[in-house]
Amino acid sequence: MTKKVFLTGGTGFIGANVVRHLVDRGHEVVCLTRKSSPGLCLEGLPVTLVQADLNDAEGLARAMDGCEDVYHLAGVFDASPQGRELMHSVHVDGTRQLCEASLQVGARRFLLCSSSVTIGFGPLSDLGDERRPVSSLDAIYGHDGPLRWYHDSKAEAEQLVNTFHARGLETVTVNPDYIIGAWDIKPTSGALVLTIAKGWLPVYPRGGKCFQDVDDCALGHILAMERGRVGERYLLGNENHSYRSFMSIIAQVVGRRPPLLPMPRLAGEALGLVGAVGSRFDAHRFAGFNRYVLRSMAQERYRSGDKAVRELGVPQTPLYQAVEKAHRWFRDHGYLG
Repeated sequence: MTKKVFLTGGTGFIGANVVRHLVDRGHEVVCLTRKSSPGLCLEGLPVTLVQADLNDAEGLARAMDGCEDVYHLAGVFDASPQGRELMHSVHVDGTRQLCEASLQVGARRFLLCSSSVTIGFGPLSDLGDERRPVSSLDAIYGHDGPLRWYHDSKAEAEQLVNTFHARGLETVTVNPDYIIGAWDIKPTSGALVLTIAKGWLPVYPRGGKCFQDVDDCALGHILAMERGRVGERYLLGNENHSYRSFMSIIAQVVGRRPPLLPMPRLAGEALGLVGAVGSRFDAHRFAGFNRYVLRSMAQERYRSGDKAVRELGVPQTPLYQAVEKAHRWFRDHGYLG
């Protein structure tokens, strides 16, 4: 059955793929944008673009008129001194206003795209899942700083949507992990694909993650909207790989040598110190050198997406194919020179 649906974050990596799958299913899609031009992500698609302030419930209600389902994918990671306020504004205040507007227009279902950062992790012998909280937040994300702000605002948004059940809004949350595929315009998770495609990278981080094809992730959003249990959250991830394994897959796809050496632990700490100093002058440029980001890449942060597969029927595309899609898209859109 086709519907009229409302979506935020359609110009982002995951959002651009969700929009395409919604359109392919015949839904009428209304996308909230911050500017009149959608750019490459939505160009040529049969979608309605609307402009409204994410923190203006009345304006959002006018834009959402007639929509049955609401997908909230808009998100931001900002390492600047203003990052805490901005992330809270988008993830918490924006979520609250969208929920209020959803109730106002009579929308039935609301899907929040959160993040895997709110879900605990473990080694391959003990995968984290939706029931496991993140232990030792200060040690994992820091007492203060952009990663902690991001985690806290996402976790608060998850708690917030659940308060709207009693008011008649059916809410469900998805938590994407490391997603790979096409339409990674910035790029974000595809940065390693680009780096290895452009030249040999001899070292690899010691840790690992849970990876998923972006088309599977996009379908996970739609299936969670259609089939997800109210109040539940679903980790969107498929294959767990060490970074060495992941980078070797990339190397095979792009025709490069795989990395040979683990990154020295002291090198990671040294880069963290560089990031701590550099972020005082340019927070965005040195965000990747945050010591907690670097530590995360040295840890086994494995999780299970079995719940989404079992309850929602999310597909399980092999990571090799996801990397192929990403590489093809980067090549076809001029990212490789």
